[in-house]
Amino acid sequence: MTEKKRCGWESADERMVRYHDEEWGCPVHDDQRQFEFLVLESAQAGLSWRTILSKRDAYRAAYRGFDPARVARFGARDVQRLLGDAGIVRNRAKIEASISNARLFLRIAREFGSFDAWLWDWTDGVPVVNHRRSLSDIPPRTLLSDRISKELKQRGFKFLGSTIVYAHLQAVGIVNDHLVSCYRWRELAGRA
Repeated sequence: MTEKKRCGWESADERMVRYHDEEWGCPVHDDQRQFEFLVLESAQAGLSWRTILSKRDAYRAAYRGFDPARVARFGARDVQRLLGDAGIVRNRAKIEASISNARLFLRIAREFGSFDAWLWDWTDGVPVVNHRRSLSDIPPRTLLSDRISKELKQRGFKFLGSTIVYAHLQAVGIVNDHLVSCYRWRELAGRA
């Protein structure tokens, strides 16, 4: 049996391979999943995605299943609880930003019907399908992520700069940055 050709960043780590094969680049249309990826991508700043994936289950427990309404109600006691949780990244600024961002996330959801609808509207509901031939062709940010990040910052979001926003767009399938040689590129090229 022939081994599937992948992008190459997932290495031999089983968790990373599963994430690459089953999640990365798959269109997400669920606010709770959108919020999960926003929190995780923000937590990743300065760290590897492998580190964050290894902490994902702990994050799900600590962040109450990534329910943005529950996280939006977190207070000082929850911040202390999260700072004491060795299973997650214990960075006060990132933790406080995630709680504040939950409130702003819900505000966008109320204004546009869902955060997901607001985010997908940036591409008219259609994934951006890139034709990357090597990992070095994938930029850390784009004009699209610059614009979305600027809008989020104007709305008060923190820890969501253009690079983090671009990683989010890739994760939730708004951008297909699988390499054209990767079996997932073709599978995802026409999905929305």
